[in-house]
Amino acid sequence: MKNLKLIPLFVFTFLLSFSVYAQKDSISLQRKARKFVRQGNELYNKKNYTDASVAYQKALNNNSQYGKAAYNLGNALYQNKNYREAIPQFELKAKTATDKTTKAEAYHNKGNALMEMKDYQGAVNAYKNSLRNNPNDDETRYNLAVAQKLLDKQNKQQQNKDKNNKNNKDNKDKNKDKKDDKGKDKDKNKDKKDDKSDKDKKQDPKQNKDKQKQKPKQQKGKMSPQQMKQLLESLNNEEKKTQKKMNAKKAKGRKVKQEKDW
Repeated sequence: MKNLKLIPLFVFTFLLSFSVYAQKDSISLQRKARKFVRQGNELYNKKNYTDASVAYQKALNNNSQYGKAAYNLGNALYQNKNYREAIPQFELKAKTATDKTTKAEAYHNKGNALMEMKDYQGAVNAYKNSLRNNPNDDETRYNLAVAQKLLDKQNKQQQNKDKNNKNNKDNKDKNKDKKDDKGKDKDKNKDKKDDKSDKDKKQDPKQNKDKQKQKPKQQKGKMSPQQMKQLLESLNNEEKKTQKKMNAKKAKGRKVKQEKDW
């Protein structure tokens, strides 16, 4: 029975020791996180935003809910134009912030990142959340007005684009209908032509036979067989005359061999 009484005491002692150890470990991690944040701040002030981002990330690795590290990391990423990566850091800061002023700053910076990404609707929402926490921030109010104006312009352009796409689609459908109608008209004309051809075939066979007996008309620019025959005969006669003259000329001009006189 004595041993049974020692068990709860042992468990209590173990839990207490574990709690103290965990607490010490947590304090150690928080110290490391603060150390990395200080390093990051020094690099940030030197405009070395890439190395500053690395330092802030190390701080978050030691304390994932360290809002200051997240906020500063978001600013460093923003300065390096990594707007998409910066937004979650501002959101974490807004979530963990305990005062409204800090929340307002986190939402303000989130709105700026969204503006750079041309996400004007998201920027409007972020600036509104910032003003809910700090209604007296004139800079945020000005940014909200700019974002709202750009959003209205973007929406108007999208409406015009949708309207043009709809008109183009309607015109395309109309042209398709016209093409189909032309195809139908073409088929009708073809049917009429076929009907006429069939009608011609059904005419009197005797009449068709008489037409076949008729001599084909001479095509313009072509010679009849009779004309071709006459032309060939004429060419042959001319060739014979020319050959006869050439033979006479050769006979007349040929030199006679003579004995050499020396």
